[in-house]
This record gives sequence, structure tokens and C-alpha cells, in this order.
Amino acid sequence: MIKILSWNIRQGGGSRITPILKVIETEQPDILTFSEFRNNESGAKIRLGLLKLGYRHQAVSDAGKNDNTVIVAAKFPFNSVLFPKSDPTYFHSIIRADFDAFNLYGMYLPHKKKHQLFDFLINDELTNPKPSILAGDFNTGHNHIDQEGNSFWYTDKLKKIESMNFADAFRLKYGKAKEYSWYSHQGNGYRYDHTYVHQDLIPIVSDCFYLHKCREANLSDHAPMILLLG
Repeated sequence: MIKILSWNIRQGGGSRITPILKVIETEQPDILTFSEFRNNESGAKIRLGLLKLGYRHQAVSDAGKNDNTVIVAAKFPFNSVLFPKSDPTYFHSIIRADFDAFNLYGMYLPHKKKHQLFDFLINDELTNPKPSILAGDFNTGHNHIDQEGNSFWYTDKLKKIESMNFADAFRLKYGKAKEYSWYSHQGNGYRYDHTYVHQDLIPIVSDCFYLHKCREANLSDHAPMILLLG
């Protein structure tokens, strides 16, 4: 069984880094990706903490210290790929980690901002014959399903990805269940955080779910997402 955890840790983690790392120690994912990671002192503390927990293999993007970006870490080796030409502004928002059996894209797509990252994935990456997983904070979803309203941007891009033989792993297991990974101050729920898998991996998707207790304990404003393969 392979466990993959993806989590938006909110603004680099700040004073919450110790309990965030405690979640990782408890859950023991084989691979993890944090979004809203930052290449600053908080980021260094996270990387050291992960190293002590056995995540000897890590990749981060070339982002400024106050930029929200991504880290991928694993207990076994991978080759990492950065995409400096993926977008003029948000080039640091995706990291590809190449494992033996699949590629994993750790993702943090900006909220309601114009970007080229979906087009980059669709046109340049997802035609790769090796099966891939996309995991992280997409900051979008399907209107009236992943939220009550219709305010999502880029829903059409998600539909295009799905037409390229990728499936929403959560929906594979739970259909159209109303479950949200982030809530506004007004109490409106949104499923911003997703894990998409290529169809070749669907037979080994055992489960895909959220750890709402972490959001409810204010460790972040997002719930971590778990994908189980095997």
C-alpha cells in the first residue's frame, strides 16, 4: 500500500509547524506534498522536520521567500522536474516528482487569478505515456457539486483533464457526496483540494479521503487529502 498525503498548510505553516509535522508523524504517508509552502525560515524548519521523520528525498521550486509554492517529499527516491516556462508569474506552482511506477504533480494553483498552468498541463505534460497523479490545492472544482454556487474559475479545464483519461479519485469512491476541504468565514464550503489519477492507476485506488480533524483543529484552513494505492 502506498499512502500519498497532500495538504495546503496555509501561509507556510507559521506557528503551526510543530503540530503539522505531528500529523505527518502520525499518518506516516510514503509521499507528501505541501502547498502554500514557502522558501523561508518556516520552510527550512519544515524540511528539517521532515528529514528527521525519514523524508530524505525532497524537492522545492525556485520561488521567492514570500511566494506560496510547493514541496514534494518522500521516503524513497524520485527525480524532480521544475517548469520555469509553465507560466510567467506562477511558474513555481507545480513540481513533478518522477517515481518508478508513476509521476506525481504537486500543485498549488493560484486562487481566481489568470494563469496558464492548466493549459501547460493539458498541452505539455498529461500526454506523457507514464501514468500520473495530480495532487494539491487546485483552487477550483465543479460548480454546484464541489460548492453550492457557481463561482469557480477553470471548471472547463478540469473537464478537459477528465477527458484525457484522468479521474477524480475522491469521486471514484464517493460519487457526488457533498464534502468540502475549505470553508469561508460565512460557512460556505468549497472542495478546492483534489487528487486526480490516470485511468491506468484506477484499479489500484483503494481510497481517497480528507482528514477534516486537522482543519477543525485549526492546523490549517484546508483539510489534508489522503490517497491510498494498492
